Amino acid sequence: MMKLDAQLMPLQPLTVSCSSKIQIGSTFLVPAHPGSPGKRAVKWVCVCVKSGADTAVAGSHVRLLGLDISLDLSVDRQVSRVCAGCFYRLRQLRRIRRSLDSDSLATLIYAVVNSRMDYCKTVLAGAPRTVTDKLQRVLNAAAHVITGTRKIDRGLGQILHDQLHWLDVPDRVLFKLAVTIHRRLNGRAPPYLSEQCIPVSSADTRRHLRSANRHLLAVPRFRLNTYGRRAFSVAGPTAWNSLPDFIRDPTSSTDCFGRLLKTYLFARY
Repeated sequence: MMKLDAQLMPLQPLTVSCSSKIQIGSTFLVPAHPGSPGKRAVKWVCVCVKSGADTAVAGSHVRLLGLDISLDLSVDRQVSRVCAGCFYRLRQLRRIRRSLDSDSLATLIYAVVNSRMDYCKTVLAGAPRTVTDKLQRVLNAAAHVITGTRKIDRGLGQILHDQLHWLDVPDRVLFKLAVTIHRRLNGRAPPYLSEQCIPVSSADTRRHLRSANRHLLAVPRFRLNTYGRRAFSVAGPTAWNSLPDFIRDPTSSTDCFGRLLKTYLFARY
């Protein structure tokens, strides 16, 4: 193990260009750009380190706090795993549906399905529609189980929004981001989020503008649309700035802010 550490230490501060190779023992570490050569995103096609008889191969994903993160920082694997688990539980609950009333069934589904979908949902900020649609199909299936309707029946949106009071998946992500920003502005968020949420009024060049009184946040510039746009420092202020002025009030309580935000989101359906 000490020999392996000695070989990896010189590689830590090293930056690899697009067309380079690094030989480690008898294996290669080859970074390559996916798609057109003009893209800057790097895809690692092979990561393998050999030290004598020992071989260390990097996996294509890692699980951190119950969240699966791929090499390209996509959440496709995480969403697929959550959807598979939720559909399995919905099939089990469908079998005992006749033995439960609607309220008890809704409570069970919220406990075993919605709670899994809401876990770390802020990582879905900026995710493509193909990813959020998978989770939306889980919500639709859960609504069918609670109400006893079929997939071909109409009025699903009315059931989700008016009867169950469930937000769609993109609005769930927006709600969580906005509440997190509101707590940070009230000093109730973790300290490491303070640097990610900078009010526009704190900038010397914009302090005397009328927009400084609208409680807007500065959105930093980003280079990569696939990575930078999904960072909390960008997605959080962007979600906060998209809210109406009467909701974007950091002096209100969290409960009042949450009620106003939900009312605004449901009114858009």
